[in-house]
Amino acid sequence: MDIRPEQLADGLTLRLAEPADAPALAAAFAENRSPWEPYRPDAFFTAEGQRGRLRAMLRECREGRVVPLLLVSGGRVAGAFTLAGIVLGSFRSASLGYWITADLQGRGLATSGVGRVCGIARETIGLHRLEATTRLDNLASQRVLEKSGFEPIGMAPRYAHIGGAWQDHRLFQRILHDDDPMSAF
Repeated sequence: MDIRPEQLADGLTLRLAEPADAPALAAAFAENRSPWEPYRPDAFFTAEGQRGRLRAMLRECREGRVVPLLLVSGGRVAGAFTLAGIVLGSFRSASLGYWITADLQGRGLATSGVGRVCGIARETIGLHRLEATTRLDNLASQRVLEKSGFEPIGMAPRYAHIGGAWQDHRLFQRILHDDDPMSAF
């Protein structure tokens, strides 16, 4: 998949994750533990844990099932955007996940990044649709999605286990285009 690095605001670059990002990614996760995330074992927050995770994600990227993107500046990871569960054929859809470090939230970086990832999903991968979910109380993420052209499409009861309990989530989607999947891609 040919995804070229792109400059976003504040000198940050959106690019594919690399194995060398493991220490910086582990540090970013450790510094930004979030109530929106599921339980993670302690190994997840280590460079070695992230190295294994990145290896698996990059293998899935080569197979066309995942696109792991990072928002970076120098050696620091400032956020991540992931297209997962990519399905082609007549469905041409994926799930979008993202986060921004706490110190950079509120600057429009999530909205800018989501917009660029939507562009990559359409222009590079040829996806028709993206979906995303948020906990019901994650209003900031819901605003990012709505500003990025996603529309709410429902609620999923007990969707994901977060904070020690099964949490309800709002479902969102964005239709990227209505082109014939066989003619354009």
